[in-house]
Amino acid sequence: MNTINTLGFIGFGNMGKAIYNGLDIYNGLTNSTNLRDMQIHIYDPLSDSSTLGGEVEIAEKCKYILLGVKPQSVEEVLEKISPVLTKDSVIISICAGISIEYVYSVLSRGTGTAADIAVVQVMPNTPMMLGLGASAIAFSENCSGQEQEFVRLVINSCGISEIIPADKMNEIICINGSSPAFIYLFAKCFTDYAAEQGIDEKSALNLFSQTLTGAAKMLTDSGKSADELIKQVSSKGGTTVAGLEQLRAGGFTEAVKSACEACTNRAYELGNSRNIK
Repeated sequence: MNTINTLGFIGFGNMGKAIYNGLDIYNGLTNSTNLRDMQIHIYDPLSDSSTLGGEVEIAEKCKYILLGVKPQSVEEVLEKISPVLTKDSVIISICAGISIEYVYSVLSRGTGTAADIAVVQVMPNTPMMLGLGASAIAFSENCSGQEQEFVRLVINSCGISEIIPADKMNEIICINGSSPAFIYLFAKCFTDYAAEQGIDEKSALNLFSQTLTGAAKMLTDSGKSADELIKQVSSKGGTTVAGLEQLRAGGFTEAVKSACEACTNRAYELGNSRNIK
């Protein structure tokens, strides 16, 4: 097995393609020796992009093995590749609900080196397909600094990432994984209102979407807290204050918290259904 910079994709769906395309662009912009000489292999039985004939070949030839299959297929894939993994292998899972503990529980059935294999759990989100992903990453304790750097460079090629403790990966799902759907629902409420008022829906969507982008940059770049930014927009007795009062009266903040808790609880339920501790 090439143990330098070999990355293998098992499963090549939307997220896998987003990462691959991001790397293709990123490699033209970076001087990082970690990525410049990288070799990439792909296996997906449903894709014409496959460069190798199966999961086992990927595991034999690649140090970094990125699992992008459906969650219900992970166990079968891990059992297939387990016999050819070595202590130098790094498993990267972008599969929803597949924890580091679960990967180890499956690998331990088939290889004596399971405990030496580094495992990475990634919670990506769909904006990754536009190069604007926000991914949470958890590393197993035996993942070296160099391996962590390589994985983050790969994931950051199509967005940003933050390192999260492995025992908080279920809690982070609502923050970056599920939240795009919540934001789309929020946007739909505003554009539906615009349509009711006879305002062109596309114009309203463009204005609201740009406002989301600008507001996000204010949160990350202005140096002000969310509370300070709210105050900055809210003139006493003005329109914004009137709207905020209605959101609070309608239980907006409580509803958001409940949505987050529901996401987290469901993540644990799904994990327990796979006998994950």
